[in-house]
Amino acid sequence: MAHIAITLAEQPELKDQSIPDGEIWPEFNLHGETYLLSWERLSDDLPQFQFAMCDSETGEVIADAHTVPCWWDGTPEGLPAGFDATIADALTRQETGQPVNTLCAIAAEIPTDGRGTGLAADILKTMGTIAAQHGLTQMIAPVRPTWKDRYPITPIERYMAWRREDGSLFDPWLRLHERMGARMGPPAPASYRIDGTVPEWESWLKMTFPESGDYVFPGGLSPLAVDREADHATYLEPNVWMIHDLSSIQTYESAC
Repeated sequence: MAHIAITLAEQPELKDQSIPDGEIWPEFNLHGETYLLSWERLSDDLPQFQFAMCDSETGEVIADAHTVPCWWDGTPEGLPAGFDATIADALTRQETGQPVNTLCAIAAEIPTDGRGTGLAADILKTMGTIAAQHGLTQMIAPVRPTWKDRYPITPIERYMAWRREDGSLFDPWLRLHERMGARMGPPAPASYRIDGTVPEWESWLKMTFPESGDYVFPGGLSPLAVDREADHATYLEPNVWMIHDLSSIQTYESAC
């Protein structure tokens, strides 16, 4: 399927045609403070950095992508704490006019039937192009590993290092980033935080938590910490920083 990238600055009406987040993300992922308070602001305040991939013939939105401009000093130690921190910093810089030098790839929202088609690579290439168009010199991504939910009790520091017999990274999403020229940065073990009451979490997950403790749950990249006495549960979603070279990502040719 031929497709074209269109930013929300170019066609604001695409925001209303976007793929519902509930069709992309697990229910629990839609309840983090950053998502609830800041997600809509990306489209409103930074439309030139949000885009849709549209079918070239019909104009139908087939995927959505989100990026933010931020500041990074180029060192592993200088990377933000993760998803939450990067979005907060980007919106603050947009409000106050502080300088930016880096594009952060926040999300590539691709429906199930569009995965494995080369669309993800095209989205990453478009992100690199947007970075260059806005004079940004670096591109980073707090990557949510595709298969980490299969190994929720394995520390992200170990999981991210796993490789296949051919030497490529074990995780498909990390592997694509590396194939497109990215180098692996440090882990972000608490990239995205989601808090809620015990009943809220039981509703989101369709599970019961009879006592306090850590629970593995479907779709979770790490265990959920439940405190029944405090009526509170916290999930810290781990990511992995991938650091892209803009020239490499823009010239990548997909095999799909």
